[in-house]
Amino acid sequence: MQRWRGLEQLPGDWGRCVVTIGVFDGVHRGHQQLIAHAVQRARKRDLPCVLVTFDPHPSEVVRPGSHPAQLTTLRRRAELAEQLGVDVFCVVPFTRELSRVPPEEFVHSILVERLHAAEIVVGENFTFGHKAAGDIGLLAELGERFGFEVASDALVAGPVRRGDEADDPAVTFSSTYIRACIDAGDVVAAASALGRSHRLEGIVVRGAGRGGAELGFPTANLSTPPHAAIPADGVYACWFTHRRRGSAEQGRTLAAAVSVGSNPTFSGTERTVESYVLDVDTDFYGEHVDLDFVARLRSMERFDGVDALIAQMNEDVVETRRVLGTPR
Repeated sequence: MQRWRGLEQLPGDWGRCVVTIGVFDGVHRGHQQLIAHAVQRARKRDLPCVLVTFDPHPSEVVRPGSHPAQLTTLRRRAELAEQLGVDVFCVVPFTRELSRVPPEEFVHSILVERLHAAEIVVGENFTFGHKAAGDIGLLAELGERFGFEVASDALVAGPVRRGDEADDPAVTFSSTYIRACIDAGDVVAAASALGRSHRLEGIVVRGAGRGGAELGFPTANLSTPPHAAIPADGVYACWFTHRRRGSAEQGRTLAAAVSVGSNPTFSGTERTVESYVLDVDTDFYGEHVDLDFVARLRSMERFDGVDALIAQMNEDVVETRRVLGTPR
């Protein structure tokens, strides 16, 4: 899969393509349906499938300070798009100038003149152009004028089911719904909507040191990207995957008991993400880590003393093993 930052990387001999466009934060099950359909349409036409997304989030440009919690980094979105068969992952820098472009000009300058779209596949709530004035109806009108096809009801991702059974309730998943689940600590519901566990990425940094020699539970402290969707305070069973900074080579995936919160037993005030990696005595400092949240074990608590805290941490480790199915 090719990865473009801006349309300047578009080859000079670029022909026609099928385009799907949106923020796609989370690449959740609804997004997956939409992207898979775009890929299918591209294969039928024997054309490349181009996914167009934006950075930063349009909300942050239009209303500074309103950036929603980010479910997936751009790198992760690109990985997931590639798994779905996308040929080109194109990140368009979203600027104040771009936000002021009228809908007709947006379509003509980006989708027609630059990408030469033969077909555009979007969700039913897709809007575009200045003040989000463009919708699917206008896009269809512009398609007739400029010679491209547009998503109709058959191309719009409809409701998907919570489980595999036919009688499971059908719901329309959204990034907003998933953010609410994560904010509440319901990582199981979030995983159902995402089609995989919610992932938090970051770099391991030095922490306060209270989880090491003092308590017998050395932790890897994660520095997360701005706006990352961090689950509610509590203790979680997670899969911990690491790789050395600057290396594309992935390390092992390990079981971890992860604490999210401010460490109230020690009167902490700063919110942290600390991972106790089971059965491994390794310093992960400086390494990139992916944390996949499987289940919430308990809420964050303040304990009367260190002994009570250690006893609970031992119980957390036992429960983490049970949830993840790792040996004792």
